[in-house]
Amino acid sequence: LSILLSLLIPAHTTRSPDCGGILTPTGLKYLADVSKPHAESVLRQDLMAPPAPDPSPASPSRSQITTVKVDEFSLTLIPDTGMRLSIDVDLGITPAPSTTKEMQLSILADLHVEMNPDGNLELVTSACKPTLEELQSTEEMDRSAPHTSSGSDVDKQINVEKICLEVSKLLLFPNERLMSLAAPFPITPSCQVRYVPLAAPMYSEQGIIISLQTTFQVAGTAIPLPVSPVPFSMPEPTSSSPSHLTLAFSEHFYTSLFFALEMDGAFNMTILTSLTTATLTEKIPQMGSLFQEDLPVVLQTTTRSSPHVVLEEGKAILKLFLTTQIGAVSSVFQSFLSVNVDVSARLHLSVTDTRMIISTAEIEEIEFSLAASDVGPVLAALLEELFLPTIREELSAQINVVLKGGVFLPHIVSFTYTDVNVTIHKDYVLIPCNLQLEARTG
Repeated sequence: LSILLSLLIPAHTTRSPDCGGILTPTGLKYLADVSKPHAESVLRQDLMAPPAPDPSPASPSRSQITTVKVDEFSLTLIPDTGMRLSIDVDLGITPAPSTTKEMQLSILADLHVEMNPDGNLELVTSACKPTLEELQSTEEMDRSAPHTSSGSDVDKQINVEKICLEVSKLLLFPNERLMSLAAPFPITPSCQVRYVPLAAPMYSEQGIIISLQTTFQVAGTAIPLPVSPVPFSMPEPTSSSPSHLTLAFSEHFYTSLFFALEMDGAFNMTILTSLTTATLTEKIPQMGSLFQEDLPVVLQTTTRSSPHVVLEEGKAILKLFLTTQIGAVSSVFQSFLSVNVDVSARLHLSVTDTRMIISTAEIEEIEFSLAASDVGPVLAALLEELFLPTIREELSAQINVVLKGGVFLPHIVSFTYTDVNVTIHKDYVLIPCNLQLEARTG
């Protein structure tokens, strides 16, 4: 993660990452393992296609590739450069009339991910070297005699140029999947999040490192996020991670999330209380001169400044700054008190599939102060006695309703996350997890 530290220091404020991830060598091995059956299927389709008929009537029957089996399929990191794909494919050849021989096609390809002009990540092949050699035929294996052959007629059937040109398609995460990384994901019906890659990934012994910038849209319009006061940074881990992937999110990411939710009106609430103007008059006598009839008391809550999140070791705190208008409803809402309410709420973070589930664990602190009054001075202690239980309960419920669907994490299509461990540190959250290829449906 030390490389991620340097990557996540912004070059300039408009393009600064607030989250990122490292695909570890273990994760790369998993991607190779799940790609192997796919690669065998693609190669079988390409290599076992019937050869084009030879126009010469005197030509002998041509050899036919009858079996294709991927024996080895591996992906390894090349620090500072990219990845090396190594494939060994056993081919069963049936020449005329009926003997069978075996050949091995080996492919070595160097791959890396670039950022194309559209801002999408793209898997690119920088080098590809195929070799074809003949193994012992079934007859000679019985006699244990060595055998060599040029396999020239088989060479003609294997379009080496085509295989090398499309070698990246042998992996399960071709460019369509990489593009899905930056797809918009819904948070609420009118609020979306995107994770935009800021540059091509970097490669170290620790893994493939990608830095991302979060953008939010509310009602179809991108919103300007608050500028991060400090660059995203994290210390080196004490040991290399056994997980496939480690995601990292800055404190600024969570503040931006709640800022977007505020812009979406998530914390604007109208709360019907169990109080009436008559019951309030018993506590605030001046109320009697304002209302001649007994009316229900309603709270209307809006934000008065942007929320922010503070990450400390082992806990995440959401700070909300609200204004609550307290009033009565007859034909219209008539406010008689305005109260500033500052809330500190403890957040609980977990992961389900590819979504971060954020909920209010508890309201840790609520501070009341009188902002305006049509009924004279009212002590903060009395305001808390009358309204704190209702605001505490309703606000916590509102946050949980808004976030009940979770926030999608950066991910590529068809893969989900398992064995997840969410760890909150000062200024950042780490999410080590394993990848799991989803079973196909339909």
